[in-house]
Amino acid sequence: MADELYDVLGVKKTATQDEIKKAHRAQAKKHHPDLNPGNKAAEETFKKVQTAYNVLSDAEKRRRYDAGEIDAEGNETQRQFYREYANAHGDHPYASSAGYDDLSDIFADILRAQRHQGGDGAHIRMRGGDVTYRMDVGFMEAVNGAKKRVTMPDGKSIDIAIPPGHRDGQILRLRGQGMPGIGGGEAGDAHVEIHVKPHPDFVRRDRDILVELPVALDEAVLGAKVSVPTVGGAVMMTIPPGSNSGDVLRLKGKGVGAHGKHAAGDQLVTLKVVLPKKPDDVLREFLAGWAKEHSYDPRQGKEG
Repeated sequence: MADELYDVLGVKKTATQDEIKKAHRAQAKKHHPDLNPGNKAAEETFKKVQTAYNVLSDAEKRRRYDAGEIDAEGNETQRQFYREYANAHGDHPYASSAGYDDLSDIFADILRAQRHQGGDGAHIRMRGGDVTYRMDVGFMEAVNGAKKRVTMPDGKSIDIAIPPGHRDGQILRLRGQGMPGIGGGEAGDAHVEIHVKPHPDFVRRDRDILVELPVALDEAVLGAKVSVPTVGGAVMMTIPPGSNSGDVLRLKGKGVGAHGKHAAGDQLVTLKVVLPKKPDDVLREFLAGWAKEHSYDPRQGKEG
């Protein structure tokens, strides 16, 4: 039946990949052999859940299954898996997680393989599978480092240390926080992919921080000392006399802080001269008189 695998996971044929993953996680946890010792019915259900997920979580396999090109087992790659690892060293030659999303897929295949070999699957010791999560963090948390308390799918709360200067898309590895092992095997790892939210003022470029700073007309013409925001807090900066919009001033060491082998970056401040919203008569009269004696063309040489 074309809907057989969907029925196993309890989802509709139109289910999204996220819905399939969520359903698999719930079913696998409910019927996991470690949580149902000696329960053959749970073991059989667990294997069906893993087979269904192995097909439906792969876009190409799912397409072929929906089109009737492969059956509900979807086991072409599994046979190749056996050939590659049958001669591996150790008590359990199939103890590899290559090509699988989590520990449950491996467990199901080992039980199947041991039945072919006449075993009862009773003496399996395997490392747990790795799992991947996504975490959104603020721009300042990523730049300066932070500790975040998160709740894992099993309900356990852990503290995650985000090192200073962490980049968008980088992955933190949490040893032993993945799927539980089988038969006393060590737990797998959790891989947390960090996604950094944008900041309304700051932009990161490598280890430098870019910011645009509005300055008044008199500050640009006469020069001034002004307060400038940085990722480490506000600092005073000198604006040279005669500055223009687009001029870039560098604040040494005020970018992403030093960490490990990485030196501190700089903050690059781009000036933006801003006129009063409503220039008063004094300013207009001054500029009119000044222009008569000091007229200049800022567009000279710019015309093609």
